[in-house]
Amino acid sequence: MSKSSSHQHVAYTRLEEDHDGAVQIKDNGNPNRGNFSSAIEAAGFGRFHVILLVVCGWANMSDAVEILSVSYLLPNASRDMHVSSPQKGLLTSIIFVGMLVGGYFWGSLADIQGRRQILIYSLACNALFGLLSSVSYNFWLFLLMRFLSGVGVGGSIPVIFCYFSEFQPSRHRGAMISALATFWMAGNIVTAALAWAVIPRDSFVASMETWRVFVALCCIPAASSVVAFLMMPESPKYLLERGEETKALNVMKKMYMQNKGLSKADSYPIRYLIASSKEEKQMMRNDVKREGYCNQTSSLFQATSDLFQGPLARTLMSMLTIIFSLSFGYYGLWMWFPELFKRVEMGGSACSELKDSVAAPSTDTEDNIYKDGFFTALSNLPGNLVSIFLMDRLGRKFLLTSSLIISGISVFFIWFLETRMQVLVVSIIFGAISVVSWNSLSVLSVELYPTAYRSTALGVQGIFNRTGAIIGSLMFGILIDLHCAVPMILIAFMLAVGGLTAFTLPNTTKIELK
Repeated sequence: MSKSSSHQHVAYTRLEEDHDGAVQIKDNGNPNRGNFSSAIEAAGFGRFHVILLVVCGWANMSDAVEILSVSYLLPNASRDMHVSSPQKGLLTSIIFVGMLVGGYFWGSLADIQGRRQILIYSLACNALFGLLSSVSYNFWLFLLMRFLSGVGVGGSIPVIFCYFSEFQPSRHRGAMISALATFWMAGNIVTAALAWAVIPRDSFVASMETWRVFVALCCIPAASSVVAFLMMPESPKYLLERGEETKALNVMKKMYMQNKGLSKADSYPIRYLIASSKEEKQMMRNDVKREGYCNQTSSLFQATSDLFQGPLARTLMSMLTIIFSLSFGYYGLWMWFPELFKRVEMGGSACSELKDSVAAPSTDTEDNIYKDGFFTALSNLPGNLVSIFLMDRLGRKFLLTSSLIISGISVFFIWFLETRMQVLVVSIIFGAISVVSWNSLSVLSVELYPTAYRSTALGVQGIFNRTGAIIGSLMFGILIDLHCAVPMILIAFMLAVGGLTAFTLPNTTKIELK
């Protein structure tokens, strides 16, 4: 099956079908051959990629729903389970703890068992434990189920983007990944709309509180994503790297047929894939396994050490400061918005302390709480539009710096506000501006690091991202009843620190990737 030289073994493999329809590999010197990039380009761009975007986008949205749904539970779940403010902080942060665990666990397995399989497992974990949390009547059991759900979310988020990008032709990759990212905003809006539609109403499930019905319904996107991925192919890039050229080419032929609307792939121009010899394939499989189980950790530590000690150290430290500050401020406040709306409705200001014994809010009051949450979620839309149209015009650095500082200013004034409309307007401003910060940071995170260190740097940033979210949520819960001004001022200060730190970053606008 291979043609060898004195220094290198290279094989060209072809897909043919025998009388049973089974795929066979044939040796041939036919010039209609190509590498992975040319094969993906030859598969075209069309219907398959639209389906892929919908499936991966729906899965990405399901992760957003699972994370953000907790914020809409606080006003009612805290009353039904007699939860204190510090416990509310623990509840909003526990999913990020699970994501820290799941990110490493599932991410390591994705390079060993395949992207598609790990997506199915992690999304199933998300759906199963999310559903079990809806029928957990003890607070600590509920907390455990949310943690395990977070383990699933932590695995699916990075693997979705990896899986999705490995199907994209180079000329469409940037736009398609940006399109995939917008599904997170859609998840934010869907979560708020579902909470508004379900929680303030009469329960349609006997002896089950409406917020529990809401939690159960939030599992549907993840569960349906599992079914969708069962019908999707494995990443051809992953298959090729595993030495399974035949399967990889078969996937690309199916892509070609769907994109061109054909029933057969006879006209697909690539008949042969450049692949390793049998011996090299086996060595590569062994290397992948070793990399997954042993050397991956050693390599990660070495690459991380290089980042902190080399010429990129200053850039990395600036980025870690910014992402920690943004995550601390954003999740520390965003996860608490429904609770703040409730305090305004029932106590007169966002800093009004609500006792466990307080009477349940009226239907009109509850409706206002979740309606305000929906409009706050909708505020992400103009922020995303601003990012799309101004990212290349004004630059990433300018947008990141200005949006962080403006976000900090808007948070600072929340503890002065005493009417529902005032809090709603400021929360909408915060939502619209802070999403610009996230988008700018996402672009800079890719452009600031050379290819050899990019994945490692993003992994380190992910740890600081989730750590900031955990500490911010916990801090808000502990301090909000002691002195409301303290968490507001602290979040405003952290966002301002992030904005000022952004001044130290280089401007990467219209600069080629290193």
